[in-house]
Amino acid sequence: MIHTAALIGLIMVGLASLLTLYRLVRGPTLPDRILALDTLTINAIALIVLFGIWIGTSVNFEAALLMAVLGFISTVILSKYLLRGRIIELKNTPKEHD
Repeated sequence: MIHTAALIGLIMVGLASLLTLYRLVRGPTLPDRILALDTLTINAIALIVLFGIWIGTSVNFEAALLMAVLGFISTVILSKYLLRGRIIELKNTPKEHD
């Protein structure tokens, strides 16, 4: 029964990923594309977890956790770049005395 539910979940999340991919390509503005990329990351995590349930292994959960961390960091970086125009902010360093 769990295999059937996981297979149905894989199909539905796969369809959601295709729709999100359409929004990523077609998005009218850059924030829409960043949001679609974040949603696509979440869909990929769901696909990895559902695939792990379907084949009955726990190795995929570690991959999903790693992808979640990388997805969060990339969303923060892209949003910061969109707002400020740069990712790393350099603080003003005091001038050396001659």
